[in-house]
Amino acid sequence: MSNTILVGSQWGDEGKGKIIDVLTGGVDIVVRSQGGNNAGHTIVDGDKKYVLHLIPSGILRKGKICVIGNGVVIDPVALVEEIQGLRKRGIKVDKNLLISDSAHLVMPYHRSIDERREALKGKNKIGTTKRGIGPAYGDKAARTGLRMADLIRPEVFKQKLALRIRENNAVIKSLGGKPVNGAKVLADYIAAAKVLKPFVTNTVTYLHKAMESKKEILFEGAQGTFLDIDHGTYPFVTSSNTTSGGACTGSGVAPNRIDEVIGVVKAYTTRVGEGPLPTEEEVIGDMLHNMGREFGSTTGRARRCGWFDAVATRYATMVNGVDVMAITNLDGLDGLEEIRICTGYRIDGKGPVLDTPPTDAGELARCRPVYTSMPGWLTPTDSIRKYKDLPVKARRYAETLAKLSGAKLAIVSVGPGRDQTIHL
Repeated sequence: MSNTILVGSQWGDEGKGKIIDVLTGGVDIVVRSQGGNNAGHTIVDGDKKYVLHLIPSGILRKGKICVIGNGVVIDPVALVEEIQGLRKRGIKVDKNLLISDSAHLVMPYHRSIDERREALKGKNKIGTTKRGIGPAYGDKAARTGLRMADLIRPEVFKQKLALRIRENNAVIKSLGGKPVNGAKVLADYIAAAKVLKPFVTNTVTYLHKAMESKKEILFEGAQGTFLDIDHGTYPFVTSSNTTSGGACTGSGVAPNRIDEVIGVVKAYTTRVGEGPLPTEEEVIGDMLHNMGREFGSTTGRARRCGWFDAVATRYATMVNGVDVMAITNLDGLDGLEEIRICTGYRIDGKGPVLDTPPTDAGELARCRPVYTSMPGWLTPTDSIRKYKDLPVKARRYAETLAKLSGAKLAIVSVGPGRDQTIHL
């Protein structure tokens, strides 16, 4: 492994945190390059469970450096809480964490605007986590955002914040919301700045010097391909580039320095929030929920569930340049006699078979899956540690998913634990 990007090839929640945690053992640096604390990566280490929102998953491994890149939007108060929570559990957070001075801030007025806009959409809501991520990226694009470099300079921050509070409170009032208290925001963020200042640096320079020193870097994607602002099921997407290209712009590492892209998929399909999900079926959702599976690590919401969608994952392989695939949650299908795989779409169930997802969300919502079926293996797989020991039907299923998706199968996960990871 050298410089590797790991991305979700579905709608997020593919189990990227677990795979990142496993792969971190072979790298020097783990980089988060987009998103905010609307994402959650769950890692299980023995009997301990960790849910990380902003800090890269590598923080749980000794001797690894974690970088929050310039493409991430950071809620400083939430980040301090995450750091303190890890420290209370005996996890070192010191010189092993670096934060980009160019990363933009998520402010309380962003959350208020997010909440009000979502409420006003009514039945047309997007399903946002209401954590202010979209409005924060909106300010970044409008060139009115505040950054970490501002936060760690109190006088500069105070002046810039006053203007932003005034402007955004006017927006909040127009949306029917309650204005934020500027004095409280200033006090809370200055307190957070004191904790975060030692971590803040030019991470672009750091990463390039690290590469010159032959350090190996793993880029940790958040969310999934079909939540990408450009390539996802717009408008039911997040506000950042969740595809592999976002790892480059969000970290300052050029594309020609990337050696491999790993795409992570579940053995079935899930999604949180609104928007089309062509293979969604209650039968598989009810089964997984009754097993205690598929509840969001950030929101706690029950995830929508469906059969594996090879049309979507083929497209994700193309957009991301996926070289190898990691399949997670294979054990979730252990009890099924028959497993369906979507190999194509028909709009309204009629006409020619589509092998590429429509870019229009409304048209995608009209797509009906064309399925093929495979026999289940009806054998528990969670205790299996070698690929050759998996049931033949389970191996055939995993290999079929990889073939249909256009990537080489590299990893199969049969549970949340580190040791429940099978390398081919």
